[in-house]
Amino acid sequence: MTSQPPELPPRPAPPGKLRASHDDRDAVVEQLRDAAAEGRIDLDELGSRVELALKSRTHGELAALTDDLPKPDSVSAASLPPLVLKGGIYGVSRGPERWEVPGRVIAHGGVGGVKIDFTRVECRLPEIAVEAYGETSGVTVVIPDSWATDAGGMDPGFGGLKNETTPDRLPGAPLIRLTGTGGAGGVVIRHPNRRERRKLNSNPTES
Repeated sequence: MTSQPPELPPRPAPPGKLRASHDDRDAVVEQLRDAAAEGRIDLDELGSRVELALKSRTHGELAALTDDLPKPDSVSAASLPPLVLKGGIYGVSRGPERWEVPGRVIAHGGVGGVKIDFTRVECRLPEIAVEAYGETSGVTVVIPDSWATDAGGMDPGFGGLKNETTPDRLPGAPLIRLTGTGGAGGVVIRHPNRRERRKLNSNPTES
């Protein structure tokens, strides 16, 4: 009797090939209209870009329409105070519901652990600084497939650092710059797992 090889999880699509939602297309159209109102593009170009945006099927096609435009709300988001999450005894999580992302997030795992889920946020910042201190129970960071991470400034400590993200980054998508120390519990940064993907697909517009 031969044993069957273990089932491998499905490989995520490259960031630029991810299918765009109605919300994704609407956000790009709004950005294009703002750019026209500011005089960055003329009305003819606005019309042609909006038409292409409404027909776009992937994130890559949408990104090509706004690559030469400044990212909206980046200044106001960067001015937000740091978000501090403390696991305490019972643990704490932020996300996957939509939430406003500041330029800096500080997470202390404590005894209960911390989970930070960026999969539903609409972030216009080019980079987000995440300070993760694993302490006893660790910190888990979940980012969309189109985002990337730089963990070069992270001290793995006793618990270690597990970076399960891909190096692919969609143009214009944020970069998580990860620092801190793993402590005893360790720090994990990854893309959504199979269960989380099922939940995202079944509730694509959850807010």
